[in-house]
Amino acid sequence: MTVTWRHLPAPAREIAVAATAAVEAAQAHDDAAYDDAVPRLAGADRAGLVLGGVVRLLLEQAHPDGLDSDDVRQVLERCVRAAATWRPDVHPHVVLVLLAGALGVYDPGDDDTPPDPAAVAAHAPLLVADLLAVTGVPLAGCLEAAFAEVARTERHDD
Repeated sequence: MTVTWRHLPAPAREIAVAATAAVEAAQAHDDAAYDDAVPRLAGADRAGLVLGGVVRLLLEQAHPDGLDSDDVRQVLERCVRAAATWRPDVHPHVVLVLLAGALGVYDPGDDDTPPDPAAVAAHAPLLVADLLAVTGVPLAGCLEAAFAEVARTERHDD
């Protein structure tokens, strides 16, 4: 089933379409499709924020009683090992930054080599695909929830 995302504003729709294409390519281990999808995702303004929300939601689904450092290490190792079988350029530091950012414990000011938006776009779909495989949760629902959370946060910030 394909979600059209027509109900979303254009910038959010671009994130949803690009994220869906990248995650589906990651799930299929399709290098060509992944290489096509990642630049589009990197160019979508605020995609990292939305994907961080998706990762957080999936972590909550996979670990309803909370995460400890061993859980984070297991997620990191599982994701990197699985991705390395078809994406040898996967970088564990970037995946760790994505995990820490989703959990709200990452401060880029404390990182000597914070990942740029292109690195985030190249790694976030790998992490999302890994967590989707563990949870069995559909991506579309996670994206909807992440967009709702971003909208809620923006309303409270105004």
